[in-house]
Amino acid sequence: MEGFNVAHLAAGFGAALTVIGGALGIGKIASAAMEASGRQPEAAGDIRTSMIIAAALIEGISLFALVICILLALK
Repeated sequence: MEGFNVAHLAAGFGAALTVIGGALGIGKIASAAMEASGRQPEAAGDIRTSMIIAAALIEGISLFALVICILLALK
């Protein structure tokens, strides 16, 4: 298997774990926000804002991890 590099395999696993972790995190945030909005509808705007900020932070971290995986694969 010429050309096979363990870095490519590690980058693939890293990217997969990053995407799965980000999706689970954002799903958990959305679930908690919907439950909180159902309990206190008058606070839905503040809850939505907090949810969007938290989801953006998770996406930022996921993007950073994917960039690291790409750099590892290109090494």
